[in-house]
Amino acid sequence: MSDQKADAVRDTVREGYSEIAEMGQWSGVRPASRRVVEAEGSGCCGGGSGEGGGCCGPVTLTADDVAVAVGYAKEDLASLPEGANMGLSCGNPTALASLVEGEVVVDLGSGGGFDCFLAGPKVGASGRVIGVDMTPAMLSKARGNIESYRKQSALDNVEFRLGEIEHLPIADGVVDVVISNCVINLSTDKGQVWREIARVLKPGGRAAVSDIALLRPLPEAVRANAEALVGCVAGAELVEDVLAAIESAGMVEVKQRAKPEYIEAMVNAEDPLYQKIAAALPEGAKISDYIVSLDVEAKKG
Repeated sequence: MSDQKADAVRDTVREGYSEIAEMGQWSGVRPASRRVVEAEGSGCCGGGSGEGGGCCGPVTLTADDVAVAVGYAKEDLASLPEGANMGLSCGNPTALASLVEGEVVVDLGSGGGFDCFLAGPKVGASGRVIGVDMTPAMLSKARGNIESYRKQSALDNVEFRLGEIEHLPIADGVVDVVISNCVINLSTDKGQVWREIARVLKPGGRAAVSDIALLRPLPEAVRANAEALVGCVAGAELVEDVLAAIESAGMVEVKQRAKPEYIEAMVNAEDPLYQKIAAALPEGAKISDYIVSLDVEAKKG
């Protein structure tokens, strides 16, 4: 991908997630601007109503519904600062990582702080959680939630940094665990993301990532759709390419597990974005033939 095209994709993603930060949940964001959505009266996911849609929560599911569908406990969700959960999950990397007290954790694409605020109590006062996000609006939202987290948890161990996941604002070899939730698919250079993960991890450190991946190539009509890009689908890569990038970065003991529950939830809820994707597939094909939520674990060799 050329630098110019990569910049355009990055700008599309940043604009889309700025809209999500402002509205509080994925809701039919279109890169042109929200005025287009409002003028048309519907949009992909409910016409700016704030009621979900896409990789990150359909019109018939709340943000908490999406989180429960991918494995979060209701009691954990109840402990979060208001607005931290925007329905942007496709898995539960904090559970996958099996975090323990004293660990340093970095969350790639931390958004409003959802997984960071869940990881904080797990690593305790002697641990540290650093969220990294390239969207200033998301960073502001997350930082605005810190005081609420401090009061509720009695901990001061979470911070947020502005940065791209291809160029992490983290020193070499200082991190125990890297987590990420439905974000790496948005990158234009996924191999570089995994090289950065390997760079910041301590020897033997681990990564736990939930993401959208492909079982077979998507039709070009879907891949060219900016709405599907912000919705975590158009940027996804084939499972074998995901695993190759991880191993090429020097990560070892790579484990993968497909989680069809997320895709099933989107389809069963008649998510508008997923309905559009289904319409673009060959006759007789199902979305689950193409798209999967994938949990990946790996260690730095």
